[in-house]
Amino acid sequence: MKFPTLDEVDVKGKTVLVRVDINSPIDPKTGEILDDTRIRECTQTLRELAHKGAKVVVMAHQGRPGDEDFTTLEKHAKKLSAALGLDVRYLPFALLGPMAIGTIHLMRPGEIILLENVRFLAEESLDRPPEELAKTHFVRRFAGIAQIYVNDAFGAAHRASASLVGFATLLPSYAGRLMERELKGLGRALEPEHPCVYVLGGAKVDDSLKIVENVLGKGIADYVLTGGLVGLTFLAAKGYDLGKPNLQLLLEKGYEKQIEKAKQLLGTHGDKIKMPVDGVVDDGGQAKELAIEQLPTELRIVDIGGKTIAEYSSIITSQAKTVVANGPMGIFEKPNFARGTFDVLKAMAGSQAFTIIGGGHMVAAAQAAGVAGQIKHVSTGGGACISFLSGERLPAVEALIRSKGTRQSGTST
Repeated sequence: MKFPTLDEVDVKGKTVLVRVDINSPIDPKTGEILDDTRIRECTQTLRELAHKGAKVVVMAHQGRPGDEDFTTLEKHAKKLSAALGLDVRYLPFALLGPMAIGTIHLMRPGEIILLENVRFLAEESLDRPPEELAKTHFVRRFAGIAQIYVNDAFGAAHRASASLVGFATLLPSYAGRLMERELKGLGRALEPEHPCVYVLGGAKVDDSLKIVENVLGKGIADYVLTGGLVGLTFLAAKGYDLGKPNLQLLLEKGYEKQIEKAKQLLGTHGDKIKMPVDGVVDDGGQAKELAIEQLPTELRIVDIGGKTIAEYSSIITSQAKTVVANGPMGIFEKPNFARGTFDVLKAMAGSQAFTIIGGGHMVAAAQAAGVAGQIKHVSTGGGACISFLSGERLPAVEALIRSKGTRQSGTST
């Protein structure tokens, strides 16, 4: 995948619009930001642009209209300033008002400002093609005062909002460093060195089944190792009676269709889909192992068992040259049920393969296990990561590829 990067443009003295994804979890009682990971991830791009003498105008969103985390970006600006070690000026003005526009006109090279939440504008939520979004008042107004557009919002790349796809039609456009790193890292998940192993767990069964269909259907993956509710879904599809509490959990989440889909995938790729051979149940808060042949159980299955861990770890360490993991093997947040997830991650960390993890829970698990720094690529993309691995289109990336950044010099004004 070829896309324009910051290596191709001179930003000195230019007004650069930078779309980032700093949408963060917010404490509903205090309004404080609970996790600033996404804020810290975009600092490389902003620092580089500022140090190269650009006038940096940052656009971002927080929450959705009507949600309790829908708020201003005032506290984000403070967090961003601290992470950058540079002053970020927050503009609490109407995005299209004279105060915001006038402030941008008066910027000096190296300055950084953060505009108000772009989702305060109704035009940001319009569902239209990029060419039509480029005609909105919002996009035309800001494209008229900037010379360059940079998209560093990989976490929102699966969206087609005005700030994500509209500017690339009008301005020379480039991927920021986070966007570049994500596309190159995840690109190795879809064009891997073989054998390639995918590890899929967690509770988002529908998303995982899309990934299974894509990577096995296209010959991208050689094996898929399953755990969590994904593993239980495949076991149910195989005909195992999981026991009332486990089957009820699947049915309550509306997984009837997913079980049918899993049956189809097993019928086509059964030998490549690995399911747990044992599991851990929650016996009054204590971990108790049982073999799959001992099913059904009246206890909740909360992790993969020791034999499954050994099998999965062996495949990862002795066979794989690429390993992609999305979703934990069990309820790792509880220490008694964290072994499966942690041991699989430790196997990845000790492997010579190119390793990739994605999804908020898997990243959190890698951090808790102390191995996040040993994983080759840690994706912060969430939904964008899942869409990418599923083979779905990423409108923001498509807009970059089509942009003027690939057809004309970004040094012109």
